[in-house]
Amino acid sequence: MKDISFLKEKAKEIRRSIVSMIAEAKSGHPGGSLSATDILTALYFSEMNIDPANPKMEGRDRFVLSKGHAAPAIYATLAERGYFSKDELLTLRKFGSRLQGHPDMKKLPGIEISTGSLGQGLSVANGMALNAKIFNENYRTYIVLGDGEVQEGQIWEAAMTAAHYKLDNLCAFLDSNNLQIDGNVTEIMGVEPLDKKWEAFGWNVIKIDGHNFEEILSALEKAKECKDKPTMILAKTVKGKGVSFMENVCGFHGVAPTAEELEKALAELA
Repeated sequence: MKDISFLKEKAKEIRRSIVSMIAEAKSGHPGGSLSATDILTALYFSEMNIDPANPKMEGRDRFVLSKGHAAPAIYATLAERGYFSKDELLTLRKFGSRLQGHPDMKKLPGIEISTGSLGQGLSVANGMALNAKIFNENYRTYIVLGDGEVQEGQIWEAAMTAAHYKLDNLCAFLDSNNLQIDGNVTEIMGVEPLDKKWEAFGWNVIKIDGHNFEEILSALEKAKECKDKPTMILAKTVKGKGVSFMENVCGFHGVAPTAEELEKALAELA
C-alpha cells in the first residue's frame, strides 16, 4: 500500500495532465475524468498487480473503463504509471494519435478493452472475471462505471450475471457524481437507492467518499475479503474535482477549457 501523500501528489499530476491534454485537443470530457482520478490513482499506484514494461503479463489484474468518454483519465494515469511517454498525452484526439476519444485496445498498451458505448463494460468485466474462475487464475478485475451509465438496462443484466456466478474476483466502482451530459442524474432518470438496488442484485456494497484515499484503499481491502459475491464500491464524487470552476458544473461534461481556463486550472493544481 502506497503512502497517502504519494497518491495525492500522483492524482494532482494526473489532473494536470487531464486538463492540459483536453485543452490542447480543444475537445474531450474533463468533468467525469477529474471525478474518477482518485479511484484510478489508487488502483494503478497502490492496488493492481500490473507491469508497465509488460502490459500483457500473465496473471495481471484487469481494468475496464466502462465510462469510456473519461478516456483522458485512463490515458493520463497510464502515462504517469509508465506505460508510454507523457509527451504523447498532448496528441489526444489528433489525427493518427493512439489516444482516441475513447480507449482503443488495439492501439494503446494497458487498455484491456475498447469502451465508449455506455452500458457494456460490466458485461465485459464479467467475462474477464469468469475466465479467471474457469481457468483457476488469481487475477482480479476492476471496473469504473458512471452513475448516468447505470440507467442502461444491460448493466442490470450484467449485475445479475456477476452475482449468479459468484464473481468475488470482480470489484466495481460507481463514479457517482450525479451529473450526466444533459444535467442532473436524479432529474433525468433517478437511479437511487443505489446501495439497496445493488444489494438486491446480490452484490457486496460499500459506500465511500471517492476522493478519500484512506476510504478507497480500505474498501479495496474489504472487497478482497468478501467471498462468493462481487463487490460494488459506491464512490460519492464531484464532477470536475480539483478545478473549482469545473466542480459540479454540467457544462464541463464534454467541453474543453480555454487557454485562459487552463492557466487558472493549472494554478489551482500546482
